[in-house]
Amino acid sequence: MKKTFLALTTLALFAASCGREGDQETKIVEKPTIQVTDGQFTPEVMWALGKMGETAISPDGTKLAYTLTYYDMDENKGNAEIYMMPTAGGEATRLTVTAQSEFNPVFLDDNTLLFCRGNEMRSIDVNSKSEKLLATFENGIEGFKISADGKKVVYITDLPVKHPADIEPLYKGLDKTTGRINEDLMYRHWDNWVDEYPQIFLANLDGTLDVEHSVAIVDSTFECPMRPWGGIEQYNFSSDGSKVAYTCRKKSGKDYALSTNSDIYVYNIADGKTVNISEGIMGYDQNPVFSHDGTRIAWESMERDGYESDKLRLMVYDFNSESLTDYTEGFDYGVSGITWTNDDSELLAVVMYQGMNEIFAFNVADKSKRRQVSHGYHDINGFQLAGDKIYANQVSISYPATVYTYNLNDDCKEGTKLTTFNDDILSQVNMGRVEEKWIKTHDGKDMLTWLIYPYNYDSTKTYPALLFCEGGPQSMVSQFWSTRWNFQVMSGAGYFVIAPNRRGCPGFGTAWCEEISGDYGGLCMRDYMTATDYFADNMKQIDKERIGACGASFGGFSIYWLAGHNENRRFKVFLAHNGMFNFEQQSLETEELWFTNWDLGGPYWAKTPQTIKSYSNSPHLFVDKWNTPICVVHSEFDFRIVASQGMAAYNAAKLRGLDARYLYFPDETHWVLRPQNSLLWHRNFIDWFDKYLK
Repeated sequence: MKKTFLALTTLALFAASCGREGDQETKIVEKPTIQVTDGQFTPEVMWALGKMGETAISPDGTKLAYTLTYYDMDENKGNAEIYMMPTAGGEATRLTVTAQSEFNPVFLDDNTLLFCRGNEMRSIDVNSKSEKLLATFENGIEGFKISADGKKVVYITDLPVKHPADIEPLYKGLDKTTGRINEDLMYRHWDNWVDEYPQIFLANLDGTLDVEHSVAIVDSTFECPMRPWGGIEQYNFSSDGSKVAYTCRKKSGKDYALSTNSDIYVYNIADGKTVNISEGIMGYDQNPVFSHDGTRIAWESMERDGYESDKLRLMVYDFNSESLTDYTEGFDYGVSGITWTNDDSELLAVVMYQGMNEIFAFNVADKSKRRQVSHGYHDINGFQLAGDKIYANQVSISYPATVYTYNLNDDCKEGTKLTTFNDDILSQVNMGRVEEKWIKTHDGKDMLTWLIYPYNYDSTKTYPALLFCEGGPQSMVSQFWSTRWNFQVMSGAGYFVIAPNRRGCPGFGTAWCEEISGDYGGLCMRDYMTATDYFADNMKQIDKERIGACGASFGGFSIYWLAGHNENRRFKVFLAHNGMFNFEQQSLETEELWFTNWDLGGPYWAKTPQTIKSYSNSPHLFVDKWNTPICVVHSEFDFRIVASQGMAAYNAAKLRGLDARYLYFPDETHWVLRPQNSLLWHRNFIDWFDKYLK
């Protein structure tokens, strides 16, 4: 993302008036100008980069449209515009110039692009740039998909949650009250109070979108797509436009809070009937995709209820035989982003594989055959297939999202870079070297650890180092790029970064991933210590007297736990972001209760061998052993790990007489997303570690 900006012209301010009526945003955020000093990658440089979002390929395969967001730190906001370029390469053309963000670009034909702006769905002629309003949505629009013939649209809008009939009279005449009455669970989710729920509607498209006569596809108040992550990927049209398959967890309240059992439903447009084709599969089933011939449908499927990090299997249902086939049987890695090839002979998917996200192809005729298409030090976060060309949204530890192209028949190939919108800034930066290191754990296993060198590294000098503790807890330390935890910002501040794929990280087989559940204070913590000691002992340029540790979420818990097990002062300073401090509180404060039920074994009062072991590793039980300075960061709108956890940890540190700092955000969530808040977060991060390690 970005920072440091250009003055806006009168023309640009005038152009902002094309936003929807009533919109008070008038300042258009433009690409900033910035000069990098001495090649150092700082938080300010990071926020000056353009953030690529969604992409779309024209039907003839010659045009690539994408959204690109720039940020204005003074205004504390960003907005996305739509750009278009030839898929053969070349200059990009800006299609929109507004003060509002455009999103969800979709080609209707080779020269017409549909998209959303505010609560509107619009079209634009990509040649003349003339726009047309297609529909306005009273409750807003989150996204849409169109049928292959361009005549139908399924869109997502939010509907308000109504008070139960016996509660509604209590609110009579109290239109200014802020009180909430709840009599069931799931009254809040991740970062929002559940005052509305998403639903998908079917409407006809003929010049304009007939929203007035749209049809609700889901027959109840169940959310579709699923919160908090679900979007347009959770439903799809069949190729002939006669059916819509969608993801839904048809549960509410306490049942929803305790279960991950979603299903794949197929809605027949002609008669309005719905069939559940994944009934009996007890975990998450999501993101259905029809084959081109309409005889099969594929989706991502988890086997076990309540385990949100179960292996994502590639499941295929055959409509003719009514049979299910698992195409990842015997393949110890999960899949996402499934796409059928044009002839339906293969299924493409992104696979978390050995520290990278790669594209694999699965043979439909023979499920034992599969091949790796892409290969390199990168993460592919999504892709589109156009003919025999693959257009991938790709990042690495050293560059933000950009489009790379691959050929369908590639065999472990590196892609070809297509978009160049950040090259002018990145060319001024000296990124820290990134090395793949496989080290032995204390029990003799092989563990991938990324080692990121300080920028402008000099082998004759010694440097401080930071241990990075991953969140999740089942989350891979991959070649990710983020404006929240960015290894190159740490490198630019003059640090080595040690980033282990400890026990619990997917991408290294099911057994490795599952060794963390019920063992938060066990093997995964030993892995962190082993990795730290390995580099301190074997890398003479790392000063073992200047090592700190940081992490968020489960990584924040890891910091609190390490703080209570730091007798030999392996770590000289800590920083914990939105971490779990008191497991007993966490088990009751969090909203998705299946999470603590699975990973901790159940509520603390269950008194089973598993829960006794889990809760005995709660960091708050080891505060008497804390002996190291610690910075605590937490946010008010984190409903996964609530702010009281961070406040309690900070208070405990101060009562212990430790040097401690508390950074609190009253308007952020599990992440810090607002530009100025993010910049403060990064400046505080660097200042805190510099205080003790430099």
